[in-house]
Amino acid sequence: MSWRRAAAVLNVCFLIPCVLFAQQRFPAPKLPEPIRGSLVICGGAKLPDVIWKRFHELAGGDQARLIVIPTASAAADKTPAEKTLEPWRRFEHASLHVLHTRSRETANNPDFVKPLTQATGVWISGGDQSLLAAAYRGTAVEAELKKLLDRGGVIGGTSAGAAIMSRLMIAKGNPVAAIHEGLGLLPGIVIDQHFLKRDRVNRLVKVLANHPGWAGMGIDEETAVVVRGRSMSVIGNSYAVTMLAASSRRPASFQVLRPGDKADLLALGRAALARSQTPFPREKPAAPVVPHGALIIGGGGGMPAQIWQRFIAAAGGADAPIVVIPTALGEPLPKTIGEAKALQKFGARNVRVLHASDRAQAETPEFLAGLKDARGVWFSGGRQWRFVDSYLDTKAHQAFRDVLARGGVIGGSSAGASIQSEYMPRGDPLGNLKIMAEGYERGLGFLPGTAIDQHFFKRKRTQDMTELMAVFPQLLGIGIDESTALVVRGEVMEVIGKSTVAVYNRRLPVAPGKTDYEVLQPGDRYNMKNRERVEVKR
Repeated sequence: MSWRRAAAVLNVCFLIPCVLFAQQRFPAPKLPEPIRGSLVICGGAKLPDVIWKRFHELAGGDQARLIVIPTASAAADKTPAEKTLEPWRRFEHASLHVLHTRSRETANNPDFVKPLTQATGVWISGGDQSLLAAAYRGTAVEAELKKLLDRGGVIGGTSAGAAIMSRLMIAKGNPVAAIHEGLGLLPGIVIDQHFLKRDRVNRLVKVLANHPGWAGMGIDEETAVVVRGRSMSVIGNSYAVTMLAASSRRPASFQVLRPGDKADLLALGRAALARSQTPFPREKPAAPVVPHGALIIGGGGGMPAQIWQRFIAAAGGADAPIVVIPTALGEPLPKTIGEAKALQKFGARNVRVLHASDRAQAETPEFLAGLKDARGVWFSGGRQWRFVDSYLDTKAHQAFRDVLARGGVIGGSSAGASIQSEYMPRGDPLGNLKIMAEGYERGLGFLPGTAIDQHFFKRKRTQDMTELMAVFPQLLGIGIDESTALVVRGEVMEVIGKSTVAVYNRRLPVAPGKTDYEVLQPGDRYNMKNRERVEVKR
């Protein structure tokens, strides 16, 4: 089946009304996190060599310590171990074993699970996923599989061995699925296999409609999705499909992934959760007002001295405690953080760098202590989604707000600009070309009711903001060019620097033949609440 044919089939299925059906319901999953090892999730049938070789490579190649679990097969009790292991003999490895039982008591026996404690790779064969769940769900085997992932190992599986990787597991039935509980190796996603070959699209659509907050992934035969950390990539001969259920504002959606295509695990999970929650942004967002303190929002590129000096002054002068948050740069961080160096160059004498690699670290007493007396916080350039992963809705997020509440200043440039708005443009972890990225739309919201883009005229992004405004006209769209910044106090923003700022106000009609934005020059002031210029005496 061609990918265009696959897309056409999916379009037809998504037009069929989703009738909810009686079955066990699972609550919405937790906010997704990257897995530490790798998963090779296969759709069934005869797998091409590229999949076997990829699994073997991830397991350690000729140093791999492999275990095969055939329990999904009804014939596993009578099949000799040598026959089960025969397909794996063509690969070099350090060790190779079969692990199989029908007894949950045995599955909890330390001697039985001991081979798993030393394994680098586990392969779960096809058959009936209910047999796998009955034997291993909630046992020491499940616990050791998760430990294997945590230490960087790989778990692969085909057909039933793929389905069991979900916590919310499709056990059988088409088009009405029976739902059981699987091993939960892949967070927040329901897996369906033999997907296009056996016409299971409508089945997955219905499961997602009945389980808000879950995303779906259908994998066709002869195909695998390789998950490493947060990256999902497709290999093999056919296609995989990611799915999201409809919400009150958005229709059900899907993405066909061809071999070589990639998706982001966290973005998919976040998008599914967002669809189960109060729609964002609100139809009537709060007015763009900063009641205490100030914001300095830079458009990227080289920031002129004036911008750094205004930030230092707003923080309270050269001796004010200033914290630089470089998280958007990614890990490993560079030895020298450019923004910290720039602040010191222009006179700041009390600058420290503070970084949290994840949400847990952002809530530690040590991290929060570093913000307790800060009078200024500067968010670095890079990729703004990294700020979201580490800080959104954490105790650190509140600590940033506290800086403003006590009259301090929050600043940032490029990614450090977009993260300050309520709606965060260009949050796609796979690239910065799309202005809207479902799953990564919420910024830290220091400037409510706005969507802030950067590098605006330099990178010819005016049409992108037009696209965003067509979807969310309730927002005030702001595009800041390079070497330029906004200084925001109260409801008024002032333009400083070398270039210009674009303001998109959809409360007013767009005149035919005219640009759909207003340009502000350095020195111009704009009342964001009233959405009008403030007259400035030149």
